[in-house]
Amino acid sequence: QVQLVESGGGLVQAGGSLRLSCAASGNIFSINTMGWYRQASGKQRDLVATITNTGYPNYADSVKGRFTISRDNAKNTVYLQMNSLKSEDTAVYFCNHKQQGGTWSSVVDYWGQGTQVTVSS
Repeated sequence: QVQLVESGGGLVQAGGSLRLSCAASGNIFSINTMGWYRQASGKQRDLVATITNTGYPNYADSVKGRFTISRDNAKNTVYLQMNSLKSEDTAVYFCNHKQQGGTWSSVVDYWGQGTQVTVSS
């Protein structure tokens, strides 16, 4: 079991910046991937960015060049620096932690409670 606690969401003007943080605790395995997904009202949940325990990032095309994902393994924390925010970025942002499940061949996802990011035009 892994618990995720998010912070940093809020209201920001278009062109502004926000930094999201997510701290993981519990039964954390060293080999894992953490990241951020977002879900706008009435739409599906989409990947924003992920990062492996080795620091390898992956970004959705819509945020490349604007968002930066990073992590601090000593703190079990992942960050999302969001710059040049657009109204289209408005969504609930969910922290995700993925690691091995109950067997060596299984993977399990853990999710944060979500934090609202609203970008005003």
